[in-house]
Parts: sequence; C-alpha cells; structure tokens
Amino acid sequence: MTDEAAVAAAIVDLLVRGGTVYDGLGSAGVVADVAIVGDRVVAIGPALEVTAVRVIDATGLAVAPGFIDPHTHSDVVPLMAEPQPFKLYQGVTTEIVGNCGNSAAPLVDEVAVEHHRPISSTTKAGVVSHPRTFGEYLDEIEAAGPTNHIASLVGHHTLRMSANGMAVGLEPGAIERMAELADEAFADGAIGFSTGLIYAPGSYANVDEVTAIARVASRWQRAYATHLRDEGSHLAEGMAEAIEVARRARVKLQISHCKVAGIQNHGTASFLLETIRAARAEGIEVFGDQYPYTTGETFLAALFPSAIQEGSRDRMLDRLSDPDERERWHAIALEAATPPEGGSPGSWHQTTPAGVTISMHIDPARQGRTLAELASSAGITPWQALCDAVLDDPASMMVYELMAESDVREILADPLIMIGSDNSIPVGLAHQRAWGCFPTVLGTYSRDLGVLALPEAIRKMTSATASQFGLVGRGTLLPGSIADVVVFDPATVGHAGGSPATPSARPEGISYVVLAGHVVVDGGEFTGERLGRVLRAGHPEPSAQGGSEQNNTEQKATA
Repeated sequence: MTDEAAVAAAIVDLLVRGGTVYDGLGSAGVVADVAIVGDRVVAIGPALEVTAVRVIDATGLAVAPGFIDPHTHSDVVPLMAEPQPFKLYQGVTTEIVGNCGNSAAPLVDEVAVEHHRPISSTTKAGVVSHPRTFGEYLDEIEAAGPTNHIASLVGHHTLRMSANGMAVGLEPGAIERMAELADEAFADGAIGFSTGLIYAPGSYANVDEVTAIARVASRWQRAYATHLRDEGSHLAEGMAEAIEVARRARVKLQISHCKVAGIQNHGTASFLLETIRAARAEGIEVFGDQYPYTTGETFLAALFPSAIQEGSRDRMLDRLSDPDERERWHAIALEAATPPEGGSPGSWHQTTPAGVTISMHIDPARQGRTLAELASSAGITPWQALCDAVLDDPASMMVYELMAESDVREILADPLIMIGSDNSIPVGLAHQRAWGCFPTVLGTYSRDLGVLALPEAIRKMTSATASQFGLVGRGTLLPGSIADVVVFDPATVGHAGGSPATPSARPEGISYVVLAGHVVVDGGEFTGERLGRVLRAGHPEPSAQGGSEQNNTEQKATA
C-alpha cells in the first residue's frame, strides 16, 4: 500500500476500483483501489481520491498481478499472422519460451535449421524458419509484436544441433562451441538454459555435457530448467541427474512439468516432492512447475526410443520405412531401458495405444483418433500405426494419458511447485491446457476442490515464477510494480467448456487484463492490440515514467 496523498494531485491513467486485491506474495486479499500511471502501479489503497482517465469497476472481483507462465512452447506464436490471445484470456501476461531444450535460436546455418524443423512447430504455425542468432530471434519477436510479454531460455537441443548436428557422439570442440553459443545467448538476453533429456539430440548428452552449459548459465546468474530424462520408472535417476548438474554448476534448478508418469508409478508423487526438499536442504535452489491434468502432450515421435532419430530426420524415416527396423525398435521400446545405441527409451511404455490421441497431423483424418483406433481400422498393430503416422508427418503431436489424479493434486498443493501450462502452438486439437490451464487451477482446484487457497494459487502463478527467473518488477501487485494486472471473478473462473474434443473453448471469468498499463482484455474480450514486450535478461526495459528497469540480474563478464 502507499499514501494516497502521493498521487492525489495527479491524474492517473487507469484506476481499478473496489476489487479484492492480491499482492501475489500469498497474502490475503484486501478490498482496495489500484492506480496506474503509464506502465507502473503508483498507489494501492482503499477509496483512493484520484482523478482517472479510465475507471474499471472491480467490485466483487479479484485483482491480481498478471500471471506468469514459466513453461510454454509459444516460441513462434508471436510470428503467426494473426494475434493469438489464448494466454491473455487466461490472465497470463508473461510467457517463458525455449523450454525442454527447444529454443527457436541460435540456428547457425541451414543444416541446423533442417535438423530443428521437426521440433520447431513452424510449419503448423505458418511460420518460416531460418538461420539466426538468439538476439536476432528476440528482435524478430519484438518487431512482430507479441500479444503478451515474452522471455526465452536458450535450449540445449538447439545448441547441440548448431554445434554437432544430430549425431550421438560429440565432435571435437562441440561442447566448447555450445558453451560459446550459450554465452552469446545470455549476453543477448536469454533468461536461462533448458534441456529436454528424453528427446533427441538432448538425450544423447551425459552429465558432463549438460553441466558444461549449466556452468555458463550460472556465471550469468540464470536458471537451469529441465525436462527430466525419465519421469516414470526411472524418475529417481532423472531427478538425481538434474540435481547433480545443479550441484556441480551451482545453478538455480527448475524441474519442468513435475509428474510421475506411467500407471506402474502412480501414487509416488511424494518421492518427487521429498527429493526436491532434500536437495533444497543441501543448499540447491530447486523448484518445479506443473499443469493440472492427467494427460500430457508432445511430439508423437517421443514414443520411440530417441536414438531412432540419430543422424537426421531422413535417417529416422529410412528406419521407419524398413519393416525389420520397425520391429527392432519396437523390441527396444518394450524393454523400457536405455537402448544400446544410447539416449532415452522413449515413452511407449508409459501409456497405452488407447491413451494416445493424435492432436496435430498433416492428415486431418488422423487428428482426434487414438493409435488403437487407427490400428483397428487399418488392421495393423498400434506400433505400425505409430510408425505410419510419424512417417507421414514427423512433426505430428499427441495428447496421451500419463498421470493419476491423486498425484496431480499432491504435487499441485506443494508450495515449491509453480503453475506452468506446457502449451504447444494453439492449433488443431492441441491439449486443452493451452487455453485453460490457469483458470482450471483457480476454478476446479482452488475454488471447487480446495486443493490450495486462492492467495496461494495466485502466488504460484506470479511472484514464485518471477523470483525464480529474475523477472524484476513482475509477479507482485505493489506500488512500483509493472502494471500487468488481471481482474477475474473467483465465483465463475474456470474452463468448463474445455475438453480433449473442444480444447480451444474460451475460459470463463477473466474480465480484464492489463498489459504494462494497457487494457488488452476489456470486459472479457481481446482488444486486438499486440502490445507485449520482449523481456531480455540483463537489458533495461523502457519505462513510461522515464528511466528503466533491469529484467534480470546484472550482466556478468563473459571471460
């Protein structure tokens, strides 16, 4: 709160009047007004006596900091032809992209672009990929005009493709080249480093390789976010590896989309949470994020052992075209162990053919159908149906059953876990979390089920993430904060219309969203303006009040 006399003589641009204000720090809400000038909150207090250019009546509504999504795959969304407000409709004002080792840059040449294409989502988004530095990628996003703020991690896959192609083994100097490219990305504003150790080519890396890049992130005081090498039967080994990297590099650690996957592992969420607490007791700064669903979404090819992708996309397609090779890889997948070629065993053993639904595919007839259905209609095995689907579209996506509801609730309730959607691009039958993650937590899990109190749910969506990733000025609703604000109705917020068949149904209860002082969702409707900012770590952010704010820690020397 602040003394209203400090602003009483001024005309404020926006006054949010009479809502229940949550500061984002977990405090109980208080009825108050929020005064905004330019892109900053200047005063919060009861019945502020100020003159405002615009007043929003928030009586009976909740007023909170704009939500921050720490785990997204919206990397190319700002480059799509039309503005995409699917996150604003959830109250999300800032997205962190570049997760799971997959950032949109740096891509050093056309060979790297071709290696990256199957995991880039560019084709389905109608976007053209090309060689670029990390800084040039951020420049492109800025020029295109994102609908919400964007910050990006630099991904290990992208670094490895640029330095080493899709080979399992490392060429001489490849680690040094990856470290050099990462260093340049941090200088350009990357807010952290990410890995996706279940996917090729990241799955080919060992602890030493990942640690070498994480040490560069540590020197820049940036976080390390990881999709574990295994989230199911080998969760213990996956957690141990992530913690060992953080221990060696002395880097902040973010465990991405925390879960225990596979029916044989259901009921063991406490192990994951206890492991995080044990690492923190050791002095490792580790947190996690989670989406509130029992299903996940990823590339259909993730069901394969990752070594099937060794060499290039064309080599994978050659393997899938050979009947003998198909069966050899099927046998490896069934073993659910590290393949002799190296890499990860893939996710085939963590789900069932009936639990795998194709969410995006070049063939519309395959979308919305399970592998079991495709196999039955074609008179083939589910494994053959999988091979055929990936052969026809190597970038196809799936939604698949993985988790138990009891584990989802236990993880969600833990104070060390943030809310992250893990959304893909908003096309086709993409997972409903893309359109409904945050309202689902607020409505279903906070209001209806009481898994966590509303102030705590808001903290997990705001200050917790801002602190972990160094987003200064965001994640709190206090005088001086960037004026990213969401106004919602706690009684109606939710995503009741969202389902696997209707994932893009509009969420309910999000009334207003303010982006750096601009109202971009007005009475529940998107204004059409692309007013998001690109947040570059260590770089000043222009302020409407003059001066600047650092988005992250002070830049460190690169020597």
